[in-house]
Amino acid sequence: MRFTDGELRFLNRNELCRLATISQDGSPHLVPVCYVFEDNLFYIVSDLETAKVRNIRRDNKVALLVDQYQPNRAVFIRGEAEILTGGEEFQRISNLFYKKFAWARRDKWDEGEVALIKVKPLKKISWGLR
Repeated sequence: MRFTDGELRFLNRNELCRLATISQDGSPHLVPVCYVFEDNLFYIVSDLETAKVRNIRRDNKVALLVDQYQPNRAVFIRGEAEILTGGEEFQRISNLFYKKFAWARRDKWDEGEVALIKVKPLKKISWGLR
């Protein structure tokens, strides 16, 4: 998936998105989360026992929305998620969270303590961006 220059600027300067997963009963579960955007992938940190992590382990289809109200701009993504709990990619992305977010620096985590949700975009729609 390729992003336009305008979409890339927008995604790189924002830090909050809404992540939708599919609950066990088939209903949507939607939560606001902080993200890191790296190599055209979205990464979200979560406690291991959250509904979003349980949902992704059962069904990896997700959607996310990075948006701004005034002016109205957004990138909507449909994709597939993967849960990372350790390894080189986990460490590299954790370090990006520590650099970007003060809350992450205050409460650093080790492998196996949190889940990094990796979202691979498959389809996108954007509006209000050049």
